[in-house]
Amino acid sequence: AWLPAQEDPSLERHFKGHRDAVTSVDFSSTKKQLVSGSMDSCLMIWSMKPQMRAYRFMGHKDAVLCVHFSPSGHLVASGSRDKTVRLWIPSVKGESTVFKAHTGTVRSVHFSSDGQSLVTASDDKTIKVWTVHRQKFLFSLNQHINWVRCARFSPDGRLIVSSSDDKTVKLWDKTSRECIHSFCEHGGFVNHVEFHPSGNCIAAGGTDNTVKLWDVRMNRLLQHYQVHSSVVNSLSFHPSGNYLVTASSDSTLKILDLLEGRLLYTLHGHQGPATCVAFSRDGDLFASGSSDEQKTKTQDSSRTQEQQEEETSLANTLEHIIGQLDVLTQTVSILEQRLTLTEDKLKECLENQQKIIQSNKN
Repeated sequence: AWLPAQEDPSLERHFKGHRDAVTSVDFSSTKKQLVSGSMDSCLMIWSMKPQMRAYRFMGHKDAVLCVHFSPSGHLVASGSRDKTVRLWIPSVKGESTVFKAHTGTVRSVHFSSDGQSLVTASDDKTIKVWTVHRQKFLFSLNQHINWVRCARFSPDGRLIVSSSDDKTVKLWDKTSRECIHSFCEHGGFVNHVEFHPSGNCIAAGGTDNTVKLWDVRMNRLLQHYQVHSSVVNSLSFHPSGNYLVTASSDSTLKILDLLEGRLLYTLHGHQGPATCVAFSRDGDLFASGSSDEQKTKTQDSSRTQEQQEEETSLANTLEHIIGQLDVLTQTVSILEQRLTLTEDKLKECLENQQKIIQSNKN
């Protein structure tokens, strides 16, 4: 798995295709596919193989705000401003089943690690749990007093954590359906919350520009980062649990070293606010989305699907060529470094020879 200590993060690929801000990204377990949701009401499924086409899934009647791959990778869940949740089969056909999940915008969808349950969160102030198999409603959790931005199952599926515009993060017991604890130390709306891979702590980010980590066994604050100059929109733990990547409206991504409690990297890849970020399940890659794709808004929406696909295919080819050029540039720079090293070594050898000749003369 990728470890910051070994190599700096570098841009692997740049996907373009959405016509508006990207709101959410997630990798499939195999890392072969990446899904993104957007304010343009579409989902895009991107293949990590450069020559493969992207799929555009249309069905939602309004902005798609959240996407998540099931653990097996056979399903993608999406939630939308149209108040529905859709479950998609991530293949060419892009078939989906739809159900009206809430009476307000659906902000968050998340599969349990066994793939059996789905938790959704909404502007209707509720969190709901559903069976994946028949999309059967199981129960709802209703103690937040404002929009619920995010809800996640713990890795073992026994707890649920949620974050809200009521400035709290709440921890719930899935079996008793009780709120076990409310973390109220956030100074603003809490946009995103995630469980640490160990299940022992949670990280949350929000409009007070901070990232906070709490221990869920002791219910105490563990770490507090003030590294962003604007709203923190999203965060994701590295599977090792040692790193956290954050995305902010200050247009940067930051990688935090949790063991040392410090900022490791700041990445300036986006022109506009960084809206979402996610590590792949093995930690080798992370993907981020942003609202800097505003230029795609100006495209004529009356174009045919074929024209759009041709353009996407052309864009992919260009991306591939640019990628190859990047590789060449990197190769050239490595060769340059090696030449410099060789020159230095040669210089050293010549100097040593001079010294030997001198000492022999003496």
